[in-house]
Amino acid sequence: MRRPRFLLILALAIAAPLASAPAPVIATEQVAPVTAADRSLGRSDAPVTVIEYASFACHLCADWHQLVYPGFKARFIDTGQVRYVFRNLPTPPEEMSLPAHALARCAAPAKFFDVAATLMQGQAAVLRGGTLDAWYAPAIAVSGRTRAQIDACAATPATRAAINRDIESAHAADAHTTPAFFVNGRRVTDRSLGGLEVAIRAAAADR
Repeated sequence: MRRPRFLLILALAIAAPLASAPAPVIATEQVAPVTAADRSLGRSDAPVTVIEYASFACHLCADWHQLVYPGFKARFIDTGQVRYVFRNLPTPPEEMSLPAHALARCAAPAKFFDVAATLMQGQAAVLRGGTLDAWYAPAIAVSGRTRAQIDACAATPATRAAINRDIESAHAADAHTTPAFFVNGRRVTDRSLGGLEVAIRAAAADR
């Protein structure tokens, strides 16, 4: 795969935490609290928070975002019941996932989920042998930033730190595969709309 120079630099710069992160030594899940640095949708005071750790190189993540997410958003986010948080957990191939996560992170915050949707929609073409440039271009087009701005942002330590922070929080929560969902801090393995609804209703009732 031919990569733009800045994407190669970025991948090399942050690949080490992804490739060599040690297994967690904790015995219980510890989901980092949501902060202003997170990318989220929905009311900040919603009774239930759903955190997803996802990778733009994960086909199961792409399936969820294309098949389940629209209904999830309409039923829970748009109605004020859920605050949804997307966190980065890049998976192999790193030369594909790491730059994609940086691109999304560097988008205008209000455009993050537009970029995420575009990357998830275009993922299959890359996995079938398409070019990374052809995958990134539509995402940059909806990012609210120019390519030059994305390039500059992706190369900064702050961007690397933000992605690494998500990776570290995933490992602290014992999440090593994607997608991984937490509903008010509790791991939910059934990522279907029905399975998430059961967990959301239970979490709301526990408040």
